[in-house]
Amino acid sequence: MSNRSLISIADLSPEEIVALLDRAEDLKAERSGRGGCAFGDRLPLAGKSVAMIFEKPSTRTRVSLEVAATELGGHPLYLSANELQLGRGETIGDTARVLSRYVHGITARVFSHRTVEELAAHSSVPVINALSDQEHPLQILADMMTIREHFGYLEGLRIAWIGDGNNVCNSLILASAMLNMRMIVASPRGYEPKGQILERARELGGVPEITAEPSEAAHDADVLVTDTWISMGDEAEEAERLRSFSGYQINQRILEIAGRDAIVMHCLPAHRGQEITDEVMDGPQSVVLEEAENRLHTSKAVLEWMVGRRPL
Repeated sequence: MSNRSLISIADLSPEEIVALLDRAEDLKAERSGRGGCAFGDRLPLAGKSVAMIFEKPSTRTRVSLEVAATELGGHPLYLSANELQLGRGETIGDTARVLSRYVHGITARVFSHRTVEELAAHSSVPVINALSDQEHPLQILADMMTIREHFGYLEGLRIAWIGDGNNVCNSLILASAMLNMRMIVASPRGYEPKGQILERARELGGVPEITAEPSEAAHDADVLVTDTWISMGDEAEEAERLRSFSGYQINQRILEIAGRDAIVMHCLPAHRGQEITDEVMDGPQSVVLEEAENRLHTSKAVLEWMVGRRPL
């Protein structure tokens, strides 16, 4: 493969998404001892290092990426904002050019989407978006893996997003369009997904639906998804957001409106009692922990392909 980066979930083709999900399932089975060796005679990241830039702290993203790189035989390098010269005025381009001389891949969890775009523009090694304010492609690969594990397929399923039209929502809209899934988003006015994301989804063949009514989105849904109402960087708006999102909670009433076999997802961390109730999150239809675990397996598939250069 060429020296590609993964900045948006739409940087992948539908066929590549499916191939990554297939590979992640093999890696998951191998790790649990149910399958054969997933790597053959050589670890795919043996002798390779991955720089992992974190402007934002994380639990799942950091642990899943570090464990993934390590289990693939690579060496992960955690780099917080305070440990890079970015904090002292070095340009993003210079940082990317220098890191490219040392490592074989870069992952970046950043505040601004422009930062990860600039890293990719100036890097000679693959750059993987591990979260920006616009997208979260690694999360959506894990979500798609979780949905497919439960239903056995993706095409035609109805996904209801209830809450903030944020970065995770954006990537889910795009992936749903590419994989022929129906997606409807219920957000308060002023917090809907941005027009550029909806337009890109239409270009990809999707027909995303937007409503202000959570019950309308949840009706007969196969998958209910939510996320925190107050993402990192939105803390100054907390009081306003809590007022605006009142009523946009996945609770037992909303779950009963959804399809009989619906599953509930949340990328975590969850603010229990706000966007989701304990009853639902800990209930039998929740796949939240499976979703979190699958961050490891899909991250391994991506790193193996993009950094380890394993063909899909």
